[in-house]
Amino acid sequence: MEKNIRGAEAVMRCLVAEKVDTIFGYPGGAIMPIYDALYDFKEQVNHILVRHEQGAIHAAQGFARTSGKVGVCFATSGPGATNLITGLADAMIDSTPVVCVTGQVASHLLGTDAFQETDVIGISMPVTKWNIQVTKAEDIAGAMAKAFYIAGSGRPGPVLVDITKDAQFGMTDFEYKPCEKIRSYSPKPTIQMDDLNAAVDLLNSAQKPFLLIGQGIILSGAEKELVAFAEKSGIPVASTLLGLGAFPTDHPLYVGYLGMHGNYAPNILTNECDVLLAIGMRFDDRVTGDVSRYAKQAKVIHFDIDAAELNKIIKADVAVLADAKEALVHLTELITPKKHENWLGEFRALEKIEHESVVNEAKHPTNGELKMAEVVNLLSEKTDGKAIIVTDVGQHQMITSRYYQYKGFRSNVTSGGLGTMGFSLPAAIGVKLGNPEKTVVAIIGDGGFQMTIQELGTILQAKVDVKILILNNNFLGMVRQWQQLFFDRRYSFTEIVNPNFTAIAKGYSIDALKITERSELDNGLDTLLNSTGAFLLEVVVEQEENVFPMIETGASVSEIRLN
Repeated sequence: MEKNIRGAEAVMRCLVAEKVDTIFGYPGGAIMPIYDALYDFKEQVNHILVRHEQGAIHAAQGFARTSGKVGVCFATSGPGATNLITGLADAMIDSTPVVCVTGQVASHLLGTDAFQETDVIGISMPVTKWNIQVTKAEDIAGAMAKAFYIAGSGRPGPVLVDITKDAQFGMTDFEYKPCEKIRSYSPKPTIQMDDLNAAVDLLNSAQKPFLLIGQGIILSGAEKELVAFAEKSGIPVASTLLGLGAFPTDHPLYVGYLGMHGNYAPNILTNECDVLLAIGMRFDDRVTGDVSRYAKQAKVIHFDIDAAELNKIIKADVAVLADAKEALVHLTELITPKKHENWLGEFRALEKIEHESVVNEAKHPTNGELKMAEVVNLLSEKTDGKAIIVTDVGQHQMITSRYYQYKGFRSNVTSGGLGTMGFSLPAAIGVKLGNPEKTVVAIIGDGGFQMTIQELGTILQAKVDVKILILNNNFLGMVRQWQQLFFDRRYSFTEIVNPNFTAIAKGYSIDALKITERSELDNGLDTLLNSTGAFLLEVVVEQEENVFPMIETGASVSEIRLN
């Protein structure tokens, strides 16, 4: 036990006890005591000074999503804390374990509208897994221990600890005990074997079983167990957006990416399978389309660690509350070995149609301007699908999800449920710092890039070796596509006049290159990937390129259109 230390030092000792080695943050008045304490821990903890608090939490998300650790960020009170809210909402819906520590005005000033006072507890409550305000130094250790336990256990999520300034200055005896249990909170459920056996019975009798996987596979570390189950059962596997990277895309049983801009075969055949097995995914509206016409012919089996997700959107014939890794181990033990060659052949036939109608021309256009799909396809070939790809939100995100061949686990980082433009650049910083040995490529649209462009300063100061690929069509592309298809080409405020991105990058001492011709693409990508340190490659692409296939809002998955 440490006798008589300041609360601010207690915060740092808690972080060290939790083996935190990286913090993303931005100092300010209300969190200044913690930053003062941080000064004495610089050899143990690497603090990354971001340029905006939104950048801090997105960086912490990227770090968490690929390192398997809890991400950590600091912010001050008032606007510092409110600038975290978008990232908290993003982390909440995408199940990302993050602990945010915010400073707060002194406890005697709470509720007085003091300078930079905001009720961050009330504001953040809907977008955190748990939050707490600490007003006494002696309560810091217990709150921090609980925060890390809640953030990283069960279905992960963001936690916010708001600490008043007097609690940071206050003196306390310090002893850290990691939290291992909270009454009424059961993060890892016990599988009910009756439910599991009912699922196995349906799968063993199925003629056309179909396995849908989501990020739950990644969060539970179940990638190897998933491959073992798929190979024994012979069931075709399709992935949600956040599930990409959980199953190798070059595996013979992989049949594609689900959703609004996903692959043709898995969307069509969702409505033709006889047993639909969903593991670690939540039947998001972008996956289901019109729920009233979704997989009505199939028996649905749903495994999820969060009871709130079971029967929330799609009613399951067998709903199993379970951790994905544990569930897959049991399923593999009990499943009857099979090969569903004829059923798999139906996927391959539809895949051929998609290739002939969309994919071949998109990947290898013979004329016209550069296309996003060919850029991403060539990047995939040059990295052998083994880079960590961090996408922003929009057309480039959907194109990347379709044409990058993810062969590495935890290799896809994107904003899924919230769809946060500006996510990619700061998230890529966190990814690279958590995975220094990996190639990290941030693929960003020209619109989203400008939402967090200031984080180039973070890359400069922290010397982060991130490769930045801007696909520039001088439009807010996804909105423009919808305006073209459904609003009679009335391009209302989606055309965007952009600055000189390469000049801006060079202003931050980041090497940069702009290419506009197909003949420049091969060398441009080589320059990006072989650069020493951070590099920005701007590729000017076709302005009105669209992403197909596409499921229109309100349509059934079987109504997916190829053009």
